[in-house]
Amino acid sequence: MLTTNMSKSLTYMKRYWILYAMLLLPLAFFIIFRYIPMGYIQIAFKEYSIVKSPWEMEWAANHGFEYFIQAFSNRDFLYALRNTILLNFLDLLVGFPAPIILAIILNELAFRRFKRFTQTVVYMPHFLSWVIISGMALQLFAPTTGLVNIMLNKMGFESIPFLNDPTYWVITYILLGIWQSCGWNTIIYLAAIAGINPELYEASSVDGASRLRKIWHITLPGLRPTIIVLLILSLGQILGSEFDRPYALSNKLVTDVSNVISIFVYNNGIRGLQFSLSTAVGLFQSVVCVIFLFAANALAKKSGERGIW
Repeated sequence: MLTTNMSKSLTYMKRYWILYAMLLLPLAFFIIFRYIPMGYIQIAFKEYSIVKSPWEMEWAANHGFEYFIQAFSNRDFLYALRNTILLNFLDLLVGFPAPIILAIILNELAFRRFKRFTQTVVYMPHFLSWVIISGMALQLFAPTTGLVNIMLNKMGFESIPFLNDPTYWVITYILLGIWQSCGWNTIIYLAAIAGINPELYEASSVDGASRLRKIWHITLPGLRPTIIVLLILSLGQILGSEFDRPYALSNKLVTDVSNVISIFVYNNGIRGLQFSLSTAVGLFQSVVCVIFLFAANALAKKSGERGIW
């Protein structure tokens, strides 16, 4: 029996060895650039020294948790934590359904040429950097020189401080994020819709179902596994924060809502040379994201879905 299994394994490897050989390069990449650098996580628990390796550094006070205590005693970090959770929650609440709705609308378009043109137009913002988008936003939404406010003034309305008032800034931040990423994210949902059996739509047409009925009873149930997986991944990033988006759109008038964890790490770690503190903050951020990921996956499995593993 053992000899038979070994011969089968050898036959299998001889047939598919090229595929396994192709895996060596990505495996080497992840080991070298992802797993080996994890040894530097210990900087969060040690007194940083530029002339010593992480293994030779002295342990920080309070059993190594000194910098975690400093972080949670820092008012700027607590504000950054609040802002990160708030902005990510609003992104999830408003931005997550947007590509689903857009994908359904695109799928229902009858004219293929117009559908392809619309897809191209909504994909394009994804390829713009946030530096470019922030420059465009400044030209459009500046209080006195922005195109939108100039048009509002000509119509007799007062200027809206899109980029200078914290509340309006948050709204502008969320809407610009949707505009930039919504079209690109529809690719996954359009692919999932393409995998739905077309006979279901034909049978529903025979039964006299309207378009809305088809969407509700066929399209959305067909999208549900994809939606659940992407929702789990999004919840796993609830404490993650981009750097370029809030940093490019921020200004001194809205720092109370625009300073997120990534900006805090940049200001204190890179500019302030507090590497141990910034590493501790980054480690805390990663641990919380992993906890959310596992919790969301467990809830998905309890509700009858497959989850991501």
